[in-house]
Amino acid sequence: MKNLKSIALALVIVLSTLSVTAQTKKVDTSKSSINWLAKKVTGQHNGTINLKDGALVFKGKKLVGGTFSVDMTSINDLDLTGDYKGKLEGHLKSDDFFAAEKFPTSTLVFKTIAAKSKDNYTVTADLTIKGITNPVTFDIAVTENSATANLKIDRTKYDIKFRSTNFFENLGDKAIYDDFELTVALKF
Repeated sequence: MKNLKSIALALVIVLSTLSVTAQTKKVDTSKSSINWLAKKVTGQHNGTINLKDGALVFKGKKLVGGTFSVDMTSINDLDLTGDYKGKLEGHLKSDDFFAAEKFPTSTLVFKTIAAKSKDNYTVTADLTIKGITNPVTFDIAVTENSATANLKIDRTKYDIKFRSTNFFENLGDKAIYDDFELTVALKF
């Protein structure tokens, strides 16, 4: 009986040292980037948008969570200059697109995470744009101090219908494709 108690106590001690608490790694927004790409029938535009804050949560080396917020007022176009650049950025911030004045922040909250391989995961998260939340699924690769992901977002799910062929007819070469892409590089 005494040996059984000693074994049980030793087992409890070993198991308690094996339990891993969650560690939150805050994203360094000054070293992280979000690049966007949007396409239309006659070409495309690309630019950046600023991450306000974010964090990834790990248990040991395993990714178990993440939350991010993006400053929608920071939409920046990189392929135009002068008046055209200003007009496009203003239009993207307007009610036709992201309504940045009314909805200055968009958020992404991880809901489920499945390991694909070592340091590679498939994430399903809730993305909120213009106060509308929808699930998005994407892959993320994580290293000790960084993470990268590529997301494809259907803008019409967030009430961004401007020149979408799903909502308007006879747009011809004025049509804008519904999906836009985000390339995310995080440093922490």
